[in-house]
Amino acid sequence: MDPSDYPHFMELALREAQLAFEENEVPVGAVVVFENKVIGRGHNRTIALADATAHAEIIALSAAYGHFSDWRLEDCYLFSTLEPCVMCSGAAVLSRIRTIVYGASDPKFGGCGSIFTIPSETKLNHRCEIVRGVCEEEVAALMKLFFQQVRQNKSKVN
Repeated sequence: MDPSDYPHFMELALREAQLAFEENEVPVGAVVVFENKVIGRGHNRTIALADATAHAEIIALSAAYGHFSDWRLEDCYLFSTLEPCVMCSGAAVLSRIRTIVYGASDPKFGGCGSIFTIPSETKLNHRCEIVRGVCEEEVAALMKLFFQQVRQNKSKVN
């Protein structure tokens, strides 16, 4: 995939993040791409499903498995609006994702460089390339708006 295509696919992930935002979930969206086609998409659903594992990336990866009827997603790209956490980074490695592309870093939970760097851990038998900062400003703006609203709503309740 040509890196000039990354913003297009990140925009699709941002659309997923917007769906999460509208559902009062942390606005993270993800898409899995194979041969320039989206084969899996997802957005955070942890609150709706009462499931800590219902992250955008996990949902998108699960959808992509169906495309191949296999858990191996070789030559696929995972686009996530926010740096994948340790769980999602691990799932990408286990799925044999080629490249993880993300928008904004996550200094509290990031598993692609902020806290840990799971995808390039040399002790693992598979490693993923990491591309950071694609559409970072748009992602950061959506996250900032979401958490401003969360803080405003908390102050109204108290």
